[in-house]
Order: sequence, then structure tokens, then C-alpha cells
Amino acid sequence: MARQERAPHAGHGHRGVVLFPLPYESHLSPMLQLAALLRARGLAVTILHTDFNAPDPARHPDLAFVSIHEAATSPDADIIAQLLALNAACEAPFRDALASLLPGVACAVVDGEWYAPLGAAAQLGVPALALMTESAATSRNILAFPRLRDAGRTLVPELEPLRVRDLIRVDGWEADGLRGIIFLMADAMRASASGVILNTFDAIEASELEKIQAELSQPTFAVGPLHKLSPPAAAADRTFLHVPDRSCLAWLDAQPPRSVLYVSLGSMARVDRDVFDEMAWGLTRSGVLFLWVVRPGLVNGINDAPPPLPEGLTDDVVANAGGKVVTWAPQKDVLAHPAIGGFWTHCGWNSTLESICEGVPMLAQPCLGDQTVSARYVTHQWGVGLELGEVFDRDRVAEAVRELMLGEEGARVRESARQLKIQAKQCVAVTLAVDNLVKYICSL
Repeated sequence: MARQERAPHAGHGHRGVVLFPLPYESHLSPMLQLAALLRARGLAVTILHTDFNAPDPARHPDLAFVSIHEAATSPDADIIAQLLALNAACEAPFRDALASLLPGVACAVVDGEWYAPLGAAAQLGVPALALMTESAATSRNILAFPRLRDAGRTLVPELEPLRVRDLIRVDGWEADGLRGIIFLMADAMRASASGVILNTFDAIEASELEKIQAELSQPTFAVGPLHKLSPPAAAADRTFLHVPDRSCLAWLDAQPPRSVLYVSLGSMARVDRDVFDEMAWGLTRSGVLFLWVVRPGLVNGINDAPPPLPEGLTDDVVANAGGKVVTWAPQKDVLAHPAIGGFWTHCGWNSTLESICEGVPMLAQPCLGDQTVSARYVTHQWGVGLELGEVFDRDRVAEAVRELMLGEEGARVRESARQLKIQAKQCVAVTLAVDNLVKYICSL
């Protein structure tokens, strides 16, 4: 059946807001949560979107959706190549789609990695706000990266507690190539954005937010955690590119409190086959109950189906070891479940926020991009997680899992996570950040 898209609407006789998410799971979710918050405050919202990884309008009946119908790009390219190709392919179609909605647009909210569309909105004279779906620490990293990537230094004083090894990285890309695309993002944020929106909150990143505001001339708005602030329907555990296996919740119901380690490396991270095998053997040998998300594409070179377990490790062996494997999980529901006692995570920002808000301690295994930044904050700034470490074999995996779930260090980070959850809840109860953002939009 053909996808049905609602026409844009003006709502209450006022100009509306146009949102343009980057077409990846971790970017679509916060953008659509923000859209629901703006809609709930009376703003008319139109979502411009790509045909690549397009959202389903039927799941968001209060929002209007318009495809920009960009030229096709290769889904098999690595993330940096995809970002470069998408920005090139979408700049003109986005400009044309946005122009077709004028003069009924007060502003556009554009993902911060859409550097070309940010410039296109400015060329049309439409105020554009950049939504950073990463942490404030990562946003500072982006702003500083072009001048700070000095491999000869161990620490980066301007970005403490980060070390050079914690800066944004993508395997297979040299520093100059990575610096180039990050420079484009930073330049667009400074030159084309009328404001910056961040999915974070003062309780965890007050200092970083102050430093970003000091560096930028535009106003900044910390409107997170969006998944806790957005209306219930928008905050529901929906995914756009994967179908969650909700049977895992019944399995969790049968487990003791805080006994299960949840393992998920998110929607985009990939690992080599030998790393996957060591994860599998380490988990089954740890003696700890675990729920493991093994999705298609998790292992390099295996894209169309979940990777098979290593030879000698069958589903029965996993079950007898206290494990359950699913292709995707309803993550927010899982992290909120009383049986969950820890989260082995890639430290993607959405996952990090969701874990913090549920008070779940983390075992950090960053894979790419901003995840190294978040992992450093999880382990060394907030003290709510442990590092998996440089050595990666089944014995180290089993040791790290047991330490997080049963050891003294695990108890320490668990208490820190509990305290940070309280602070997050207090912040959600009193924040006026979204209201301030709406006032600013209405003033443009």
C-alpha cells in the first residue's frame, strides 16, 4: 500500500516550523520527539524528509510530512561517505521543498550534521536552528575539532576530561578527511544557524553548555532529555528501521531484580567477526544473565541477516548460560525494567541518556563517531560506567561483565547512576527549556 502523507498545515493561523531530520535511527527519534513537543505547544509542524530511510507518517498523525525526493545515494558506503553524499544530494531538493512552503515558515530546525541544508535555509532567508543530537561535550568537540586534532598530545586541556583518543573518530578515515567534514558542520553551525538546540540538560552538562554559549553568538537551548519530556505517544519506544522483539520483556519478568545485563551496540555500530565471537563466548562464560541485541549489520560483511553465533555456541548453550538473544529490543522499556542491572553499550547519545534516566550503570564499548566522547564522560566525568578496555578477549569480557554486575566497582558506579537518575528526574520536573525555545521561534 502506498505511503500516505498529510499536507502541510498552518495551524492557528500562524507560520509553522519545518523540521529536517538526518535519516538515521539515532537522529530521527530525537527530531520527531522535538516535533511532538513543538506541536503540543501549538506550533504547526511539517517534517521534510529524505526518501532514504523515510519515516512512516501513519505513526505520527499530528505531523505533516513532505518528501524532498532526493537523488539516490549508496546505503553501503561508510558513515562519512554517506554524510558527504547525502549533503550533496539533498541541498537543492531541500531548498526547493522549503521554498515551496514559504511564506508560511517561521523557521527551520535542521539536524546539525546537515551542513549543506543549513546553508540552503540561510540562502532563502529562513532562520534555521541546528538540532545537535549528540551531547554538549561532543558539540564542543565539533566546534573545536578543526584546531585541536593534534596527535602529539595525550590530553586536550580545552576539552577536559577528553584525551586525543577520545575525540570524534571513524575507523578508516584519516584525520584530515574527518577534520574536513567536521569543519563543514562547525562552520555551518556558526555561519548559518540562528540558534542551537541540544538534547541534554544542566544536571549532566551545565559546564559544557556554558562553554558552548560562550563560543557561539547564537542562543542555545538545552531541551533534553527529549524522550522524557515529549508527550507519551511520541516518547513511546518506537523505532524506525528495526522491529523490536517484545517477547524479551516477558523473559525479563521471570528474572530477579537487577540480575540481567542488557547488551546492545545500537543501530549503526559494526564490529569485526572476531570481536563478535569474543563477546558471545565472554557473555556465556560470565555466569551473568544477559539480554543481547544481535541485529543485521552488527558484524562487518553480514548485512542482510543477524550474524550466526560462533561455531560450538548454539541457542541452547546460550539459554543454558542464562542468555536471550533478539534481533532488536524495545530499549526504553528494557532499561526501565527492574530486572536490568547493567547496560553494555556503544555509548551512543540516545542510549546514554536513556540509561542515565533509568539509573542503569554502563559497560562502555564505543565504536565510532561521538561514542568515544560519551564513553569518557560516562566513565570519568559522571562515574556511572566502567570501561571494557583495550584488551578484548572472552576472558576480559567475562571479567568486565562480572565486575559491573557483581563487583565492588560495579556497586560504586551503580550508586552513582542512582544519584544521577534522581538529578535527571528533578531537572525534567522543573525545566522551561522547551517553552523558552518556543518563545524564541515565535520571535523570529
